[in-house]
Amino acid sequence: MSDRLTLLTVHAHPDDEASKGAGTVARYVAEGVRAVLVCCTGGEEGDLQNPTLREPGQPFHGLTPEQEQRAVAAARAGELEASAAIIGFDEVVLLGYRDSGMPDHHANQHPECFHMADIDEAAGRLVEVVRRVRPQVLLTYGDDQRGYPHPDHLKVHDISVLAFERAGDPAWYPELGEPFQPSKLYYSAWSRARLVAVHEALLERRGESPFEEAWFERPDMDHRITTKIDVGAFLWARSGALRAHATQVDPTAGWWFGLSDDELAEVYPWEDWILARSLVGPIPSGADETDLFAGIAVPSSVGDR
Repeated sequence: MSDRLTLLTVHAHPDDEASKGAGTVARYVAEGVRAVLVCCTGGEEGDLQNPTLREPGQPFHGLTPEQEQRAVAAARAGELEASAAIIGFDEVVLLGYRDSGMPDHHANQHPECFHMADIDEAAGRLVEVVRRVRPQVLLTYGDDQRGYPHPDHLKVHDISVLAFERAGDPAWYPELGEPFQPSKLYYSAWSRARLVAVHEALLERRGESPFEEAWFERPDMDHRITTKIDVGAFLWARSGALRAHATQVDPTAGWWFGLSDDELAEVYPWEDWILARSLVGPIPSGADETDLFAGIAVPSSVGDR
């Protein structure tokens, strides 16, 4: 058993670890926490989002759409490795499913895709990781995904909740390792307050913002946020990891890079989380919690947190 606190985060595709919680993970890694990333799919259905890669002399120049799709799929594992190294993950676990594509895409019916996976079998794969890694804290996607109902993101939530509930139960998957119960389960949160702060800062400092009205029509989750992690000193992890996903992230995109890391730290230095399950105390009311490991006893060789 590790004598370090351990954080396990579950994501759907390569690049999700960069856009959701990279600063939080980097901060805890800097504090000595062990961090493990589970990526459920290989991102095979991702499109090329960086048009500069189609320019002469660039790797996607002159490719047919079919060739480009295959080249993007082939690049994503290496991009994930580079991104995880920037953030500081100790381990990356590939759960082994195929990307299901966007809602109602033909890839939703691929027999190897995550969307089609048996829910108990998929949860079992994650339980096996939890029992081996033994994380006190598990980070995943929320139960309300109306703003972005990607089939793989929905499935990540479903198997994460089941894994949290079953990993400590010896009646489930007895062949998949010694039972271990994580202490806390968090959902990543899309914050309206963050969107407004960044939007207004872009208008003030750049004279324009890429955030159109549709962005503000997404369901507001701010009232559910319980935990705010100050990542102002770790925003380099987010921006660096995003850029590592060269096929998926346009380096000129204002919603990613309209503000520099230092500017974003001034405007909104937090990443927001919803504490969904806690076995170490009550769930706080309001966004009062500032530490994902609050209430968790550190292994005895390290001391109490």
